[in-house]
Amino acid sequence: MKMANLPKSNKLVYSTKSGDERKKEAGPVGRRSSLPPQQQNLKIMRDKKGRGGKTVTVISGFVLTETDLTELSKTLKALCGAGGTVKQEDGLQIIEVQGDHRDKVAEKLKGLGYKVKLAGG
Repeated sequence: MKMANLPKSNKLVYSTKSGDERKKEAGPVGRRSSLPPQQQNLKIMRDKKGRGGKTVTVISGFVLTETDLTELSKTLKALCGAGGTVKQEDGLQIIEVQGDHRDKVAEKLKGLGYKVKLAGG
């Protein structure tokens, strides 16, 4: 049986480093709308690698517009009385809050309707 000559696409579909590239095409970066909190699964962990021994609380798994992410970041940083930053790496949206505030952040996010999972660290 002979296969028809179909044009091949040189588009990357999957990478072992960053996963399924097809999901990123309509991914969170540059989104026009945010997913409702009930549809988002967030992961909260403590991290201090590569930070000179300083501890930060890392919250990942957001699917928000840039504006909504920034506003939520401000709310969490004010709650903890700490600084922090918003990062968008490889299609992932991350909020970092300085210090170990996993419990406070988890309670606030649950109160806002997000599904939260505390990871080790």
